[in-house]
Amino acid sequence: MAGLRARQKADRNRRLLDAALHLFQTVGYDAARIEDIAEVAEVSVGTFYNYFQTKGDLLLATVTMEVEAVLEAGEAIVVAPPADVARALDALIGCYYDHSLVWLTKEMWRTAMALAIQAPDTPFSRRYTELDGRLRQQVCALLLRLQGKGRLRADTDCTALGEMIFNNLNMMFIEFVKDDAMTPGDLRQLVGRQNGPLAAMLRMG
Repeated sequence: MAGLRARQKADRNRRLLDAALHLFQTVGYDAARIEDIAEVAEVSVGTFYNYFQTKGDLLLATVTMEVEAVLEAGEAIVVAPPADVARALDALIGCYYDHSLVWLTKEMWRTAMALAIQAPDTPFSRRYTELDGRLRQQVCALLLRLQGKGRLRADTDCTALGEMIFNNLNMMFIEFVKDDAMTPGDLRQLVGRQNGPLAAMLRMG
């Protein structure tokens, strides 16, 4: 019986998330009402509040799902990176950018960023910041792996360099979500051009 209840709870949670994703993508975050999400998920509004307190909680769940997916993809690159520093950075950053619009629209990203900035002491903002931190750590881990393989200068501070590279890719991602015409490919090309001279200075051999 306990197993059945757990499966039913997981199913309702998934239906609410799927319903929110559908409405956020089709009508927009602001226009999607909790009543509409509950209706599409085929649950009551009261049931919605048993799982999520606000629409923002659903948006955060989507952002979390997105970041967890790219972290998993990025880990494979960290474990076995291309030998060239520029290519390794492009592979890791490219997997972030290329996946960025799988579940979220640019409008959803803009909303998530705004919520994180407007209310920095909320669980939403703290979780968003933590996810950013995990991405930043992965960039640093890639540089450390390259350094360990003798592909990056031994005197390089990989933590400081990784933070700098992440800060730039994050800033460029903000520019990307602000511009509805820019594609992930455009963004990847711009950041690759910026990282290229830095990688050339730091690579070994």
